[in-house]
Amino acid sequence: MKQNNNSRRMAEQAREKLGYIMLFEVADPALDLVTLTGCEVSIDKSVVKAYVSCDAARYDKVQEALARAKGRIRSLLGRALGWRVTPELVFVIDTTVDEAEHIATLLEDVPESMHIEKDEFGYPLTEEIPEDVDE
Repeated sequence: MKQNNNSRRMAEQAREKLGYIMLFEVADPALDLVTLTGCEVSIDKSVVKAYVSCDAARYDKVQEALARAKGRIRSLLGRALGWRVTPELVFVIDTTVDEAEHIATLLEDVPESMHIEKDEFGYPLTEEIPEDVDE
């Protein structure tokens, strides 16, 4: 969504209120251990896009639980914010933590060729001739 200073301030306000509602007002056990990572508010305040993070194995279950609770959360959020318009809620699963873990795992498995000293062009400095090549 397009953002300006006012919509960023409104997004922070919406994130605080939505976080409180999800923590204390919604009693769905499927939404346990779900973290609200951020919000974006449209310039006209008609849409709030909320990013939530959870365990990768629970993406579908959490998405379904959020869809079930969307009406109640929206009405509570409308009262808490006090804006002229009650915004439409769009929940998006935030996968950046899982992607970062995947990248960290890949970086732990470093190929043997990375330990060979190379010149500025990426060629090995030592001339090792493989044993199975006949001249």
